[in-house]
Amino acid sequence: MNLLRTFLAVYRSGSFTAAAGLLGLSQPTVTTQIRALERQTGRELFERLPRGVAPTAVAHDLAARVAGPLDALAAAAGHEAAPHERTAPVHLAGPAELLCTRVLPALVPLTAEGVRLRVSPGLTEPLLDELRAGRHDLVIATFRPRGRALTSVPLTDEEFVLVAAPVWADRVKERLALEGPAALHPVPLVTYAEDLPIARRYWRHVFGARLSRSAAVTVPDLRGVLAAVVAGAGFSVLPRYLCQTALASGALVSLHEPEDPPLNTGYLVQRPGRPDNPDVTRVRDLLIEAGRTW
Repeated sequence: MNLLRTFLAVYRSGSFTAAAGLLGLSQPTVTTQIRALERQTGRELFERLPRGVAPTAVAHDLAARVAGPLDALAAAAGHEAAPHERTAPVHLAGPAELLCTRVLPALVPLTAEGVRLRVSPGLTEPLLDELRAGRHDLVIATFRPRGRALTSVPLTDEEFVLVAAPVWADRVKERLALEGPAALHPVPLVTYAEDLPIARRYWRHVFGARLSRSAAVTVPDLRGVLAAVVAGAGFSVLPRYLCQTALASGALVSLHEPEDPPLNTGYLVQRPGRPDNPDVTRVRDLLIEAGRTW
């Protein structure tokens, strides 16, 4: 029983240290008890992360089976858990830029009501693998996953924009209208990956041509790309939502406004079935509502 109580505290708090504080135990004691329970079950319950832990699929199943009985026993003994202790955190993952710029601000009303979040940035493919393994409750994906192991709904459309700082736009914008993409050859390209995925897609969709050049600067975070381009490092292709403020202020200039700009649809993905944690549904519903205005 003690091991299960400790397990549930770790599951709900998202870390050994936080669980130790809730239980009045030392962190090494919590670690020892979780290891003992893992030996008894023969299964790994938590993935150790740089900050905290992530429940495995086995942990999700165990929590679903023991949470109700343990909470009932605590209530019968006069030690009913507080709401923030009873409800597990919602594990949400997706692209870092979208999470920080739009998702987290949209979820402020829920966090103010006591909903707890554990947010993990990353690339779509590994995040979907982790979702299948039970490490996340919800994933914002840059493409719709195939198969029936996961369910998804469209969340938002990203419009991509060709941008540069005014120092470069003054030199090439008019030439771009006359000469096409060749006018950009003297301008350094800033992107978040060596294979130029967003820029290549823009070139193919808008100019009907293959982009054959290397990046001058790569930054594995679109917010870093934005900062570099605003500072005058060159041109890039960015989601409009990310650079809208810079465009409005004049810190960036849109070099081209095609009638049919390239779009990418983001999807909100989860495992099939009703989540055991009702806060997962609350987060999902609020994100879908917010996505309509993004």
